[in-house]
Amino acid sequence: MSPGHWQRVTALTLVLLPPAALFAAVATARRWLFRSGMLTSYRLPVPVIVVGNVTAGGTGKTPFVVWLAETLQARGFKPGIVTRGYRARDAGPACVGPDAEAAEAGDEPVLLARRCACPVWRGVDRGQAARALLAAHPECDVVLSDDGLQHYRLARDVEIALVDGMRGFGNRLPIPAGPMREPVARLESCDFVVVKVPRRTNLGWRGEAADMRLRPGDFVNLRDCARRASARTLSEGKVHAVAGIGEPAQFFELLRALGLDVVEHAFADHHAFVEADLSFGTSATIVMTEKDAVKCRRFAQDGWWMLPVEAELPPGFAERIVAKLPHGPRPETA
Repeated sequence: MSPGHWQRVTALTLVLLPPAALFAAVATARRWLFRSGMLTSYRLPVPVIVVGNVTAGGTGKTPFVVWLAETLQARGFKPGIVTRGYRARDAGPACVGPDAEAAEAGDEPVLLARRCACPVWRGVDRGQAARALLAAHPECDVVLSDDGLQHYRLARDVEIALVDGMRGFGNRLPIPAGPMREPVARLESCDFVVVKVPRRTNLGWRGEAADMRLRPGDFVNLRDCARRASARTLSEGKVHAVAGIGEPAQFFELLRALGLDVVEHAFADHHAFVEADLSFGTSATIVMTEKDAVKCRRFAQDGWWMLPVEAELPPGFAERIVAKLPHGPRPETA
């Protein structure tokens, strides 16, 4: 979850200004080195769409990537996905299948592999992961790079930046004094900006942006994915809500909006769950995010449920992305 001082200026903010200035200087210098050609980017023989953000923390990238992969497939493309694999056991590159363990491959790669009917590869170096993906799946004609906006080693044809409309850009300071990976002005060079709504803050961003809503589906049982439950069914008593994501409060708020009586259990983003973390009683009803569920299936109990969400984008937005893609073969460049 995001530190509280990221949303405002506090005494801790002032203490963290020197390392924040160093972070900003390194990030700026690195981007300049790639743009000037002093550091080289690897260009794939197929188009690359990068999805990322300029802030740390959850902005809805994973559901957006799922939407984008499904949308491209519906239009005849054969996408492949590369992602970092945060907290994976090794640096990769490695293929991630739907039956992979989150402890080995990382939670987000496993979730993407289970939700998307396309190849998913992980690796700290997205360029290496993408080359390995294309070698194994030469039929892929577009690569989606999840959380790759700052990974300039991999050249890109389309950049899509996501923004959380509730948190916005916080105090606009660099990490660790604030949430910024890059300045807000970096959005001006992106092809598309997508804002996860509802918006509850004045973003201070005057550029064009598309709204994205996350629509919840039915609850899915962790032990038997064929079992479904409605919010009305689960609202008959208290539920223990578990969230190890960037902004747990938003998940809890969603559950309450669905009519659930929630007992909150917030964990750090990418928390490596063990069974003891969810010892709330043998008859407890537990609900969690889809990303957390991939780490808890192995020891799940009968009353544990996950809530999948689907991204909804404006009509015609997919066509605008497709129109940006280059056509025809091209050579690889290192």
